[in-house]
Amino acid sequence: MKITIGAKLFLTLLLGCTLALLASQLFVHWSFRQGLMELVEAREQARLDDLAEQLTAHWSEHGNWEALRTDLVRWAALLARRSAPPGAPGHASGREERLRRWLAQRPHGSADWPPPELMARLDAQHRPLPLELRLMLLDAKGRLLIGRPELLDGARRYPLRHDGQSIGALAILPGPPLPELAEQRFLSRQVGQLWVIALGVLLLSAALAYPLSLRLTRPLRRLQQTARALAAGDFSVRVKAQGGDEIARLGQDLDALASTLEHNEQARRRWVADISHELRTPIALLRAELEAVQDGMRPLAPELIERLHGDVLRLARLVDDLYELSITDLGALGYRFEACDLAALLSAEVAAFEDGFVAAGLRLRLHQASSTPLRVRADAQRLSQAFRNLLQNSLHYTDPGGALEVRLASDARRALITFEDSAPGVPEAALVHLFERLYRVDGARGRHRGGAGLGLAIVHNVIEAHGGHIGAAQAPAGGLLIRIELPIEGNRL
Repeated sequence: MKITIGAKLFLTLLLGCTLALLASQLFVHWSFRQGLMELVEAREQARLDDLAEQLTAHWSEHGNWEALRTDLVRWAALLARRSAPPGAPGHASGREERLRRWLAQRPHGSADWPPPELMARLDAQHRPLPLELRLMLLDAKGRLLIGRPELLDGARRYPLRHDGQSIGALAILPGPPLPELAEQRFLSRQVGQLWVIALGVLLLSAALAYPLSLRLTRPLRRLQQTARALAAGDFSVRVKAQGGDEIARLGQDLDALASTLEHNEQARRRWVADISHELRTPIALLRAELEAVQDGMRPLAPELIERLHGDVLRLARLVDDLYELSITDLGALGYRFEACDLAALLSAEVAAFEDGFVAAGLRLRLHQASSTPLRVRADAQRLSQAFRNLLQNSLHYTDPGGALEVRLASDARRALITFEDSAPGVPEAALVHLFERLYRVDGARGRHRGGAGLGLAIVHNVIEAHGGHIGAAQAPAGGLLIRIELPIEGNRL
């Protein structure tokens, strides 16, 4: 059986409340019992002090203990007498009458104190032994006057004094922590009420924990629904999480993922549409030319064959560029990194394009900040391909009479290469799109001159694969400025 996170959260909250409630109940019970015992001890001490005053007064009046020793009823009455409240001195409690009845029922001639038969009766009834039955009287020399010798060893002594002189002592037998039955009933009743209150609080905690667990798991359900919608291909769905906790941040990250997937899906569809358009147009031209030859409307002249062959070559180059761009996007190009001289590599590519630039009426110049080799760790063939694409791009788009300035500089960490050509320029809004696949600044520009808009995208992928960075800006000379940064061997950007 699978337990949902809502049920786990509910059980966790309920368990936490239960443990906290149990701990508080045990502490309250212990504290209440300790407080009650302290109260009982204080009351017992007060009763002993009051009894000591009465016994001292008796001894002061008679000068000895003989009257008490020979009259257990009088002794019992003295023990049962409580401290008198204001206005009622000498008030006797009902306990005195009960002691009188107990003594009247004792076997004839029995003078033991505490009476064994009363102790046995209370023990049979599981009732505590009151303080009155736990007291025995000793004289000043420690001789037992009222009591049972066999009980004297475990008794505690309470001295009696008159005018600083010892006149005797009370021997107190050990008794239960709560010697009064009423006190035990009070403690039992309070403990029972506390557990009833605890049960009520526990039920209230459960009633509050359930909606709280539902509220806390509601964002998780939204995350689950959003994730399922994304898995089903609906990239427009959003969590729209609010707040700053971990679940809210997870929802925001999921929204960011959904936005990225939506953008990628749109780019994929645009990519497929653009590829279809790029392939459909030359194929349609080839088909029209061939059908015209088949219908006899155009003779199969060598010039036509050469033109058709040129269209096939351009179509093949487009397919090759698409394939190369796709594998660079996937990182499938086999890069073989090794130490190479970036200055020599760039000089060789510039030299290879000098005749083409001269034929197009353009100037091509290379400026190097230093004549010493500039060593980088790179794939020389892929970097040459990127440089050729940039040089070819300037050759195709720069107006006759213009120029391309190529500069190479470096610092302690990186090499900086710039390609700066003259007019025509690129609008500011188009600069951020230059490295997108199939993007051309002027869509009406002929494909025979401008290409399919894949060269800069391939250059971008190659530079990124080398750990570098490429960017575009408007050149001061009125054309386009391409800036490339590559890490020098042993450093990373």
